[in-house]
Amino acid sequence: MSAKSVEIIPASGTEVFIPLNKLKKSPNNARKTPHSEAAIEGYAASIAAKGILQNLVVEPELDAEGTATGFYLVTIGEGRRLAQLLRAKRKEIKKTEPIRCIIDTANDPHEISLDENVTRENMHPADQFEAFRRLAEERGFGAEEIAARFGVTPHVVRQRLRLGAVSPKLIQLYRAGDLALEQLMAFAITDDRARQESVYERLSYERDASTIRRLLTETHVAATDRRASFVGLEAYIEAGGTILRDLFTDDRGGYLEDVALLDLLVTARLGREADALRAAEGWKWTEPHLDFPHAHGMRRAYPHPVELSAEDEAALQVAQIAFDQLTEQHQTAEEQPDEIDARFGELETQIEQLEAKRQAYDPGDVARGGAFVILNHDGTVRIERGFIRPEDDKSHPEAGQDGEAEAPEEEGKGDDQASCDGEGGEEESDEEDGEQRLSDTLVRDLTAHRTLGLRLNLNEQPDVAIVAVTHALAAQIFYIGANAHVVGIQPVKTDLATHAVGIEDTPAGKAWSDRHANWARQMPRDVAKLWEFVVELDYDSRMALFAHCTALTVNAVKLPFDLRPRALAAASRLAGAVALDMTGYWRPTVQSYLGRVTKASILEAVREGVSEEAAERISGMKKTEMAAAAEQLLAATDWLPPLLRTAKTDDQVGAPNETQSCDFRSRAAE
Repeated sequence: MSAKSVEIIPASGTEVFIPLNKLKKSPNNARKTPHSEAAIEGYAASIAAKGILQNLVVEPELDAEGTATGFYLVTIGEGRRLAQLLRAKRKEIKKTEPIRCIIDTANDPHEISLDENVTRENMHPADQFEAFRRLAEERGFGAEEIAARFGVTPHVVRQRLRLGAVSPKLIQLYRAGDLALEQLMAFAITDDRARQESVYERLSYERDASTIRRLLTETHVAATDRRASFVGLEAYIEAGGTILRDLFTDDRGGYLEDVALLDLLVTARLGREADALRAAEGWKWTEPHLDFPHAHGMRRAYPHPVELSAEDEAALQVAQIAFDQLTEQHQTAEEQPDEIDARFGELETQIEQLEAKRQAYDPGDVARGGAFVILNHDGTVRIERGFIRPEDDKSHPEAGQDGEAEAPEEEGKGDDQASCDGEGGEEESDEEDGEQRLSDTLVRDLTAHRTLGLRLNLNEQPDVAIVAVTHALAAQIFYIGANAHVVGIQPVKTDLATHAVGIEDTPAGKAWSDRHANWARQMPRDVAKLWEFVVELDYDSRMALFAHCTALTVNAVKLPFDLRPRALAAASRLAGAVALDMTGYWRPTVQSYLGRVTKASILEAVREGVSEEAAERISGMKKTEMAAAAEQLLAATDWLPPLLRTAKTDDQVGAPNETQSCDFRSRAAE
């Protein structure tokens, strides 16, 4: 029987170096939940930079007979053992790397393992933030180097460095429990300590992180702003602009600090766009504007249909054939090659450019008119053409006012306006010859009787009344200073863009603009021919024009302290009468609604539009995250806020049917 070698066990409390491959996990370790990969990575990075700062505590492994096996069980320091095994796997150290350990055979291994994890207090986060800052300031370590030495990401290091730079006054409030970490993170959006303290002093009962961020960035411009999108962040930075970054939230590009520089860049680029437009299209003037000035007092000319030249017609036909052939060849392909996509784009652009030539402005209007170059609400350029200033206008009150003109003054105050050619034709001359032989008093007397006769006859002819009202509305909406209407009905238009920013750029806003432009293009250039134009329209077209002009005057905007409760009630009745369904014109998004209401209102919307369970799932989110999640949840629903809902009514007004039709004369007689 061969002699078995006996392992000599060092005395308890002895510090020894044990090869890594002789260390094992202890079954008596109180920590049963495995270490995370991130924790092991952190240990490995720290050990690589600074070595093992705390000895492992081990006990010898004994076999069934109580004899030492030569291996040691790690009672305290399992994470450090795993970190060294990871380093050995990466060939950073050998598997036999000596590990400094303390032998402990005097204490119960399970108890001291539990004691190691229980009887200790973590460093206060504020101490960690400031310690990281000291490493950066005193030792010159960058975020990447600190990250490598502590096994965290550079982004985490940058966050802690930013927190460590917050005002000491606010850090102390955080230590004392008077500020939450989320609030401290909000203050860290800027490194201006004086501003941080100033905002803290301004806080009242609303101390949430979003309020703090809003106050700290109220003089800045978000990178999502239309001006920033238009200029581009690279151009802004190249011009010397600086950007404030929020390391703790999705700041979508940050906040631009130099607003004056940004506005200067926007103005300069819009100016260049305006100059290029004037050179390319020949307008007398072009003006850059951040917002559409609506050109009060100017007449607006619209393009009219023109025939394409033979050359353009041929080019259009060739491009359309090529597009159709390409579509047929690739209609079954799930994914198009880049060169095919590019070819589709070229053909589409060519077709659009040629089709656009079917509409052209009168050369005279271009010679004396101009265009506004405007910054759209999505950061793109918007061009509004065809505006003619009064001093540049000829005497013709031509079609083209886009409905933005103010309503005419009270009756009788426009007599001194300059007469317009076409308004004083042969008929007017005959009337003037007759009036010259009569006194002013007699003229007033006779025309008063004529007016009464007109009223009596018109009262019995509703079809003609529709013509007269349509003529009066169109004369004032599509012409400036014509004084061509005899019916004393004046349209009053409310500019909705002053109440809802960006409403002109919505699909509904563009649809209205297109409809108005379509009517404007059809208007006769001479207002004297407007009556015949209205009369010659077929019934459906005349009613469509009447409805368009009437619709232009609708005003259901509710203002603070609104004193029109009956008018707003009538608006609700009108909504029911036309079966208004706002889901076709408006959707609940972060920008349109969800980002502008309280968290309680967001949850109520999801509760109504989706389900109670969906609202519960997002209830713990921060405001910005909740709003974004709610937008996704409500996208597939028809949910509307109460203000946009249409109550069902019994007075739905539709197209006349046999039961609705009646003899207006008999009704009036009754």
